[in-house]
Amino acid sequence: MRALFPITLAMVLAAPAAAQDLSGEADPAVLAAIAKADLAEKADQLQSTAPAAKAMGLPAYDWWNEGLHGLARNGVATVFPQAVGLAATFDPALMEKVGTVVSTEARARFNAKPVDADRRIYEGLTIWSPNINIFRDPRWGRGQETYGEDPFLTGSLAVGFIKGLQGPDPLHPRVIATPKHLAVHSGPEAGRDSFDVDVSPQDREATYLPAFRKAVTEAKPLSLMCAYNSTHGVPVCADDALLNGTLRRDWGFKGFVVSDCDAVANIWMFHNYRYDAAEASAAAIKAGTDFDCGTTYAALTQSVARGLLTEAEVDRALARSLEARYKLGIAFGASNPWGKIKPGEVNSPAHRALALEAARKSVVLLQNENGRLPLKAGTRLAVIGTNADDLSVIEANYHGTAADPVTPLEGIRRQFGAANVAYAQGSVLAEGAPVVVPETALVADGKPGLRAEYLDMSGKRVFVRQDRRVDFNLTRTAPKGLDAKGFKVRWSGSLVPPGAGTYRLALDIPACWKDCTRHDDVRLSIGGKELHSGVLGKQRVEFDIASDGSPQPISLELDHYGEDEGLRLMWLPPADAQRAEAVKAASQADAIVAVLGLSPDLEGEALQVQVPGFVGGDRSDIGLPEPQAELLAALRATGKPVIVVLTNGSAVSIDPAMADAVMTAWYPGEAGGTAIAETLAGTNNPSGRLPVTFYKSTSDLPAFVDYSMKERTYRYFTGKPLWGFGHGLSYTTYGYEGAKVSAPALGQPVTVTATLRNLGAMAGEEVVQAYVVPPVIEPRPIMTQGVLQRQLAAFTRVPLAAGKSREVTLTIDPRSLSVVDRRGTRKVVPGDYKVWIGGGQPGDGAGAWVSFTLTGQAQELPK
Repeated sequence: MRALFPITLAMVLAAPAAAQDLSGEADPAVLAAIAKADLAEKADQLQSTAPAAKAMGLPAYDWWNEGLHGLARNGVATVFPQAVGLAATFDPALMEKVGTVVSTEARARFNAKPVDADRRIYEGLTIWSPNINIFRDPRWGRGQETYGEDPFLTGSLAVGFIKGLQGPDPLHPRVIATPKHLAVHSGPEAGRDSFDVDVSPQDREATYLPAFRKAVTEAKPLSLMCAYNSTHGVPVCADDALLNGTLRRDWGFKGFVVSDCDAVANIWMFHNYRYDAAEASAAAIKAGTDFDCGTTYAALTQSVARGLLTEAEVDRALARSLEARYKLGIAFGASNPWGKIKPGEVNSPAHRALALEAARKSVVLLQNENGRLPLKAGTRLAVIGTNADDLSVIEANYHGTAADPVTPLEGIRRQFGAANVAYAQGSVLAEGAPVVVPETALVADGKPGLRAEYLDMSGKRVFVRQDRRVDFNLTRTAPKGLDAKGFKVRWSGSLVPPGAGTYRLALDIPACWKDCTRHDDVRLSIGGKELHSGVLGKQRVEFDIASDGSPQPISLELDHYGEDEGLRLMWLPPADAQRAEAVKAASQADAIVAVLGLSPDLEGEALQVQVPGFVGGDRSDIGLPEPQAELLAALRATGKPVIVVLTNGSAVSIDPAMADAVMTAWYPGEAGGTAIAETLAGTNNPSGRLPVTFYKSTSDLPAFVDYSMKERTYRYFTGKPLWGFGHGLSYTTYGYEGAKVSAPALGQPVTVTATLRNLGAMAGEEVVQAYVVPPVIEPRPIMTQGVLQRQLAAFTRVPLAAGKSREVTLTIDPRSLSVVDRRGTRKVVPGDYKVWIGGGQPGDGAGAWVSFTLTGQAQELPK
């Protein structure tokens, strides 16, 4: 075992360029390999798609891999709830298990080839997750990738996930975790390449840095990603004070820093911070960005030739980066204790069981008027909503291919019996946004859906089955018996519109954009008329057809060549016909389950979407989109009980009067439909909590581009939310008794204890939360700053049988008691403190206040 001693910036600047001691950055075997390479070869290895380097003994390796909520974009993998859904579990121990599964499946995929095989994108062991930016505004489309709006919750969950990814031995990690995007990055998506954040020292220290600090100091990630934006005019990936100062010096970070993809190019192309690629590359390397996700570091040869950078500085960055491959045991003759993980461990029964556990724990019951839930067995249900049967809302973004995804409709049919469940799509998600053609509009051989013939590339039929809809994720995978590198499908049957009108059909392929040999061929005919024949690339193809409501023959053919990611048959039907079909289904039911909300088609990273309420992947309105709001009103008017199930990556404002019960299931992963159905039936007692505030209206929010925390998140919002951070109901009730607090000395941890009692008739899990209200500090925040209301300081999950009680103790460390002044200085100050211990924020459910006083001199805490 060898000790690693980091080089400080002062040492680098003081040492002659040719004499820098890099022994603290990498193993001698790594340094010996670097010494054999010329500058151009070194530059090649500092870009995300690194070619084979004969001099260094390295195969080709693409550093880019993803594992946000399951191993992504490389075939079948266990798909967990989206990150914001995992955050709703408030369960760091579960997060560690999820991280362990992601890294195990990454190793299983990696081990399917020899260790020295070339690797393409998404095949490596450097995982660019988790995203621990603060979800400060529900309009941000990528907020779904985060752990919500609270720095303490985000940091705690990140620590668990990173530990799970990297495993127990820091010298032999299963994979390398990469928390991102440091720092002060949370939308808008438009302009992100050049956006400058004028953040105050107080907000930077109190909100935007704590989760990163906690992740780095406690979980010891071996990589970290810097963000696109700049702060106060300095691009983050060229910010010496942040990367070499705060990250390495103050937090003790020992790994390598990778840029967000093309962020180094942004330094000169969009931020105009440097003149050209050579200057931008030099600025990034000097600031501590070791590795470029992109190709800009190809200019490092020019940087050195022009005297902007020394080759020794390039060597330092390369040593830090290649040390990662050494620790992983995949280069330079290093040992590899994880080589025994077999390909069969991908999506194992244990992994699927964990995905179901996570989905169950992520469901948040927001409203349950008059105990409408759980539903009784045998209840006749009308399941309404396009999200009830859509693959994308199960898998979310940055996802793998779920082997056996269960949509809400499928889960409810299995739970309540197919004979008791009627279904209608009811509406589109948003005006002008196509949705998948539902099973109710397709028929073949007298059954819902289309007859599907699956053939190999020679045209030989392998099997025939009935596909309820054409909605497939085929990323580097294929149905059993077919080759993922190529196969054919022939669908046939009839299109059965719900009524007369003009229907816009759409063919959509999430297209490969890297390492493609060719795009897929698709042919579509309706009523004997060919609408499309040929390559279907990145652009969606749309067609208008007029219908009198009668069935029309449909033929759809796909020639799949291995890298395009799937196929969806979509449409924009007449709203009146859809809504009438839904009301008819509802009229024959005892209760309505309306599966409504959002979609990764509408909110996400840099999407080419501009429809009412959505722009470029972000949202312009946080309300339920108008077509769904009109549908919900029509369902409510039937007089039948209405249960709304939201599938969403961000907070959605709805009128509570429109539903008897409301739950949010987020984008719930491969087992999401099962978890939703079990929660409706009461076999899963909901225990999730909101990791974000659900505001009543977009007008409650400050300007999206304003990064001040004033009136943002539960900590600074002074209005009344629809549902607050930490909120979540149960099918049982809890009581808190005998709350007390320790009598601590200033600067020491505080313990809060209470007896938790399950007062109901059902076993459940309570998420016990502690919120601190610290003294007001002087000088008071200036007008542009938010005034702290309270802050989450500790939490734990407590399973409890009906009628049982348990003493619960929460420990609050000094950082969670501290306050941050206008200079950005964090202190524990003397004065009177209050702590709430309960199942949510003060006033939200059961709980109790306790108070204590700290005396003495204020203590400044380390940065």
